[in-house]
Amino acid sequence: MMNARELLLAYTSNISDPAAAASLFADDGALELPYLESLGIPSGGVGPEAIRDFIANLLEAVPDFGFDTVDIMIDSGDQVFGEWSVERTTVTDRLFTQTYAGRLVAENGKIKLLRESLDLVRAARAMLPNGVSDIPA
Repeated sequence: MMNARELLLAYTSNISDPAAAASLFADDGALELPYLESLGIPSGGVGPEAIRDFIANLLEAVPDFGFDTVDIMIDSGDQVFGEWSVERTTVTDRLFTQTYAGRLVAENGKIKLLRESLDLVRAARAMLPNGVSDIPA
C-alpha cells in the first residue's frame, strides 16, 4: 500500500497517462485546482473517471505535459506538501510553464485529495485563446 509520498511521486511520474494517474485516486478521491474556475476552466474532478477526463483535456492542450521537478517539503506519512514544475509548449505554440504547490492526502493507499495551486496569469497566457484578455469578468 502506497503512502502519500509514493502516491505523489507516482502521480507526477504518470501524469502523461491519464488512466494511470487517475487510477491512483480513491473512488471518491478529488483532484482540485480551485482557482482555474476564475479563468473559466474546469477545476478538477471527483473519482477516477472524472480525473482521467480532466487530465486528458490538459494533454489535448499540452500534449507532452510532464513534470520536470518534484520537491516534497512536508511529509507526515498520510499527507505531503510540495512543489512540482513543468515547462512545455502548448498545441498553439505557447510556453506553458508552472510551479504548482500542492497538498496530497492519502487514505488506504489511494489519493483522497490532491489540491494544487498555480500561477493563473501564466495559465491564462498559455491556455486561453487570447491570453489574459479572455479572463472572464
